[in-house]
Formats: sequence, structure tokens, C-alpha cells
Amino acid sequence: MQDYHIPVLLEESVSLMNISPDDTCVDLTFGGGGHSRRILSSLGDGGRLYSFDQDADTLANRPDDARFHYVESNFRFMRGALRLRGVEQADSVLADLGVSSHHFDAVERGFSFRGDAPLDMRMNRRAGRTAADLVNELSNEELTRIFRDWGELDTPWKIANCIERSRAAKPVATTAELVEAVRPCTPRKDESKFLTKLFQALRIEVNGEMEALKMALEQSLRVLRPGGRLVVISYHSLEDRLVKNFMRSGRFDGECETDFFGRRQTPFEVITRKAVTPSAEELARNPRSRSAKLRAAIKL
Repeated sequence: MQDYHIPVLLEESVSLMNISPDDTCVDLTFGGGGHSRRILSSLGDGGRLYSFDQDADTLANRPDDARFHYVESNFRFMRGALRLRGVEQADSVLADLGVSSHHFDAVERGFSFRGDAPLDMRMNRRAGRTAADLVNELSNEELTRIFRDWGELDTPWKIANCIERSRAAKPVATTAELVEAVRPCTPRKDESKFLTKLFQALRIEVNGEMEALKMALEQSLRVLRPGGRLVVISYHSLEDRLVKNFMRSGRFDGECETDFFGRRQTPFEVITRKAVTPSAEELARNPRSRSAKLRAAIKL
């Protein structure tokens, strides 16, 4: 499990969940099981933990614990999956939105530009289109949108043009071929940062990550009991903006509704005035945690 993924902001996130022994907790991103094991250590015999993951690779990380329930599903289906298991309300919901170290280190999964592998990027390898499907089949306009919206790249149309020229000669099938296809528009100074954003954009689109996050956040409002806690660790500005706005207002645009007297109507009390970030010690131990931001809120 430790080799699979080092849990980020472990003590900080579990502390913000404010777990009591008999709580029902939800971990939306099981991965290597680091957060789930720490949650279990805070629960008593009457507590329960439901951990979600759509990636079959995570099955091997399950703890042998009667209080633990593994849910092999995308977290966008949280409420329905919990109700199928007789759970109507939870005391806390945790989501660590980062991609596991395993996915970057397992070159064959196609998540990383370091190495050569089929251009896949699917979290659930049994369904959906691969990154290669998108790169070779989407229009120039659609590719431009992906690189602009999900990668926040400066010249997304140039990248789309490079890919279009490359695939006209030969389909772009591997991570190395994608890197080569975009070489004409890759900045020499910030090559690694550019490719990281490019691969991030494709991964988000392949897995429908933003839509899944919106669905999970909305469902958390219905799943959490009053006084229950929502705790989210995000890793890039797109996710963090959604989480921050939703916790502030219950809406993704961040606009708070007001009542007749002008009082703000919000379903949450935010308990992290500023995002919690990793300590210097954690950054030294796990450099991949550097972009993590932790936010938490209580359902009113």
C-alpha cells in the first residue's frame, strides 16, 4: 500500500473530519488506502467506513476489517451506491482528488509523459474512451477547448494544430508520440510544466473528472447529516475553485443566495478560512504533495 501512494495531508484531513467512534464515514478516493486506514483507526466497533474507487488496481489495497466496505464505483454515484448498502446519511465525507503515485509510476497506464506507453489514461480500464481516442478523433475546436479549459494552457489552438498535423500522417497512439506531436509548440524553458498541463487536460477529459466532482459535491449535501463534515483535498486551481465556491455558497459559481432580509443563505459553515497546505516536513518527505490544498466545511 505504501508503494502505491503516500497519503497527503493525512493527519490534517482526518482531524477535520472530527470522527466519533460510532460514525459512518465515506472516503470517496480509496486509492492506496492510506486515508481509509487512518479513518478506521479513529472509529470504534460500531463505526463504518465506505470507500469508493473505480480502479480495479486498488482492490489489492483493501484492509481486512469488518467495519470497512469497499465500493467499486466512480464517486459520482455516491448517493445511489450508499443507499443500495442501506446508508442514508453519513457523518463525514472525505475526497483526496489527487491521482495516485501508482498511476504516474505505472508507465503502462499512460498517465505520464516520462516513458513510452499506450495513450490510455482511463481510471476505469473497462469503460470509456482512451486519451488516444480523443487525440485522434476529436475536432480541432474540441481539442482546443480541452487544452484551454482543463490545462489552462496559453496557446491551446497551437497545440490542437500540432496534433492535427501529426495525426494526419499517422495516428498518435503512445505517450511518446504525443510528446513528439506537440514538440513544435513546446516551450524550451518550461517543457515539463507544459507537458504536465497537457497530460492533465487529457486525463480530466478522459475520466470526466470535473463533472464527477460536481456530482459528488452536490450529493454530499444530501448524504451528510446536519453537522456532518465535508473534507476535500484538491491539486489544481480548477478543482479548488469548484470546492471553495461550493463550500461557500452551495453553488459552483460561488454566488450566495439571500433571503428577504439580505442574509446569506448557504448550506455550509466553512471551517478552513484559508486552504490548509502541506508542512515543510511533508513536502520534504513527499514532493508530490506540493500543490495540495485542503478545505473543510460543516453542513448546516
